[in-house]
Parts: sequence; structure tokens; C-alpha cells
Amino acid sequence: MNKISHGQQLFLNRLRRHRAIVRTARIFILILFLVLWEVCARTGVIDSFIFSSPLQIAGCFWEMMEDRSIFLHIGITLYETIVSFLLVTLFSILAAVLLWCSRKLSEILEPYLVVLNSLPKSALAPLLIVWLGATPTTIIVAGMSVAVFGSIMNLYTSFSTVDQEKIKLIYTLHGTRRHALFKVVLPASVPAVISNMKVNIGLCLVGVVIGEFLAARNGLGYLIIYSSQVFKMNWLLMSIVLLCIMAMALYAVIGVMEKIYEKRF
Repeated sequence: MNKISHGQQLFLNRLRRHRAIVRTARIFILILFLVLWEVCARTGVIDSFIFSSPLQIAGCFWEMMEDRSIFLHIGITLYETIVSFLLVTLFSILAAVLLWCSRKLSEILEPYLVVLNSLPKSALAPLLIVWLGATPTTIIVAGMSVAVFGSIMNLYTSFSTVDQEKIKLIYTLHGTRRHALFKVVLPASVPAVISNMKVNIGLCLVGVVIGEFLAARNGLGYLIIYSSQVFKMNWLLMSIVLLCIMAMALYAVIGVMEKIYEKRF
């Protein structure tokens, strides 16, 4: 077993201290923000009816936990986000593979993908409601629409920039395009796929919330719209906090998957 040198040990110690300082600073900033928010609300610096306060939000969350209504909203938003994310991942990989296999098709479709990716997705939501109705399917499609076109373009770019020498080697050994795809392109693009997934999970959540704004009777997006209409600011801010926590949790899950892949390969 190799021994760690004194210099390496010093470097590792500095790295641990740096990480500890970063974590402590993050926690301190969050606690300071919450304390200042609560103090300002209690002393009248800010209007607690409009801006609420951390304790009021926590109390609202506890009340909704007791009647279990909050679990319904969280569960629906989480389900719609995960389904749209999985469909985006599958569809974008298949579409990128198809574009990589046919250069002519990629040249034909590229301007359309650019336009669709640049289109504000909130403009599509009312149209989706007219086409599909106010159903969970509409919300899932709205979540997909935010991420899918950019995902296809990013994955196709990753496929196209794979080491061409390795692909030439496959052809030299009498391999086919299918061999090049499964032996070189897809394995080399796994990091790009995972990186794309980390972006898409947040985009799908945004799309789902946009869909819930317009076509839902449950979910955190619906709760935000409803609470803003009846001026229940505790519900509104609680929903936003829950969306932040959900986004961080989903991103962390993708990060764990990335670390597992890096350790194995």
C-alpha cells in the first residue's frame, strides 16, 4: 500500500478545510437570511402579510402536513416532473442517434430545432391545453417542451464531436455504422448524457410548473396560482420553497448517478 507523502497530506488537509469553509459559509448565509427575514417581519420593517416569515411558512407547512393535503400537491408535481424528464431523456437520445445516422436529415431539421428551442415555451402551454385538454398529459407535454429540443441539439453535437479516429478504426476493421454507434459514440457520450440530464431535470420542473399554472387542479404550480389569487402568501412562499427543495433533491440524485458511473468506469 502506497504511503501518502507529507506534501500530499498537506494538500488533502487544505482541500478538506476549503470544503468545510464552503459548507459552513453556505449554511451561515442561509441561517442569516432566515433570521433577518424573521426579525424584519416581527419588527414591522417588512409587511408580514405580504412577505410572510419563516415561522409562518413553517406553521403553514405543518398544518398542511397534518391534513396530508401537501403530500398530494408534492406527489403530483414530482410525478409529472419525473415522467416528463424520463421521456425527454429517452426521446432526445433516440432523436440524436437518428440525426447522427443521417447527416442529410440533421441538415434538414437543424433550423427547425433551433427555432423550436428558441420559442418561449410559455407560449405553447395555452395551445397544448386546447389540443390536449386540461389533463396531466398536457402538463407532462409542457414539461417536455421546455427541455427536449435543446437536449436533442446538445446530444447531437456531442455525438458529432466524438473522436473520429476511433470511428475510422471501426470502419477499417470492417465494422458498420451500428458498431461505431454502440462501440464508440454512445460510450464516449455518456458523460454528456448525464450532464444533459442534470440540466433537463430543472427544465422539466419549470415546464411542469408552467403547465400547472394553466391546466391543473392539484400540484405546487396550482397552489402558487391559487394562493396568489386569494392572497394566502404563506401558501405561495411555502410552495416556492418546496419547489427549490425538490429541484435540489432531483439534481442531487443525478449527481449521485454521475459519481457512481465515474467510480465504475
